[in-house]
Amino acid sequence: MKKVQRALISVSDKTGIVEFARALVEMGVEILSTGGTRRKLEEAGVPVRAVESYTGFPEIMDHRVVTLHPRVHGGLLAVRDNDEHMAEAQELGIEMIDMVVVNLYPFQQTVADPEVTIEEAIENIDIGGPTMVRSAAKNHKYVAIVCKVDFYDDIIAEMQANDGCLSLATRQKLALEAFAHTGQYDAAIVDYLSRQYGNPDSDFPVYFAPWYEKLGTDLRYGENPHQRAALYARIGGVEPGLARAEKLHGERELSFNNYLDVAAALEAARDFDDPTAIVIKHLNPCGAASAPTLRQALEDAWSGDPISSFGGIFGFNRIVDAETAEIIGNKEFLREVIEPRYRAESGDEESTIISAFPECVVAPGYEPAALELLKQHKNLRVLRLHEFWHPDREVDLDMKRIAGGLVVQTPDVESVLPDELKVVTEKQPTPEQIESLLFADRIAKHVKSNAIVLVQGTRLVGCGAGQMSRIDSCLIAARKAGKRAEGSVLASDAMFPAPDGLEAAAATGAVAIIQPGGSRADDEVIAAANKAGVVMVFSGMRHFLH
Repeated sequence: MKKVQRALISVSDKTGIVEFARALVEMGVEILSTGGTRRKLEEAGVPVRAVESYTGFPEIMDHRVVTLHPRVHGGLLAVRDNDEHMAEAQELGIEMIDMVVVNLYPFQQTVADPEVTIEEAIENIDIGGPTMVRSAAKNHKYVAIVCKVDFYDDIIAEMQANDGCLSLATRQKLALEAFAHTGQYDAAIVDYLSRQYGNPDSDFPVYFAPWYEKLGTDLRYGENPHQRAALYARIGGVEPGLARAEKLHGERELSFNNYLDVAAALEAARDFDDPTAIVIKHLNPCGAASAPTLRQALEDAWSGDPISSFGGIFGFNRIVDAETAEIIGNKEFLREVIEPRYRAESGDEESTIISAFPECVVAPGYEPAALELLKQHKNLRVLRLHEFWHPDREVDLDMKRIAGGLVVQTPDVESVLPDELKVVTEKQPTPEQIESLLFADRIAKHVKSNAIVLVQGTRLVGCGAGQMSRIDSCLIAARKAGKRAEGSVLASDAMFPAPDGLEAAAATGAVAIIQPGGSRADDEVIAAANKAGVVMVFSGMRHFLH
């Protein structure tokens, strides 16, 4: 244990600092402080010694140079067990500082303002603060570094219980937090300056320095039981996102695979404006529908493929009401409504529909009565994402790891609009077909490439995902849809490079097709569409998902 006898306090965020400093003084700790922090403590009646009176050197250059002084850093970095260090300190009048309480200039908050100037940003780059933090953290065997308001209560409690002392374990933990804090702070500066001083013709910074922190304990395992896994949240990201979603119910923690599937459900659900339900299995939609009510959307989506939905993820883009919650995971509803509807519509009388069990539900919120209904399912994890449509999510960068690095891209948040469609066939689409084609195109965006989806109205009825050949995806989508393929509309996430792909698409029973176009064989593909008597429109927008 190490007794704290002298603390240097200099904070930008002054939340709780008066109470914290007063508690230190009551335990006999001498307080050194600077500038605004010193004035706030003095106004509150907390005895304070000015840093400049200790160093014998005034604050200069508009407070740019205050604590950058040998008497400060000698008091922080001296090895107390080193006789030479201590003799040197005594000769130079350097007093030991046992605790540093510092939080940094609000650089990230400053540059988050789109109107900020480069001069304002530069002035909010803290120099003295990070230097003190790192000095104290380096010498944590003797010095405690406190860089977050969240730590105040625990530190005071430990000191009060131990005659003003802090354990080495606590100082080690505080040092780790301190280095993480300055590391993330520097990463934010690098990111900002890379955008200002890097290549002005690029959307991407010269140095990309995202910063993450581990949340909670390790996950149960990774994609497979022999792999280990953990959850990290990005610090300073543009949206809190799924990593910081609130779990309202569920005894079991989410697994590695759960998080990936919930992320897929979230991205698909928030791509639609009308009440929409999404059912995800292994990163692909096996059910999706928009409808006037959320309950109807769920029934339409679930009955699209109730075979695959077992153990799936349900995503909603509306606050879940009791009427919708009543049928989530409801075995009777599955047997009495979903299964008969699926078999009648698809013609599939043989496939086994195992159960109504969903793994997770994610939504922007839940009515109280709905949440109580969902809590009746012991193994169901219920997640709420408060900022479901975060305004800045469209500018966040999408990262994918490769060996030795990352590939980074802007997110695929765009969707084609009705007036951007180009009808390329002799046959013209009806207004109803246009609505269905646009829905199908948005769903195809969330299906692993090569993606083919079949849609009736605004309801997914067949999905062919992740195949090496677009023809194979057509065959799978048609088999999934069964009788529902007849008269459907079809979306392809990318162009048909040859007429045989279009012929396979038309053979599904679809009467209208949306695809990006852009193939060298477009003229031949259009001719094949005209020969098959189907409508075809070009969206001009590809949606590969790897």
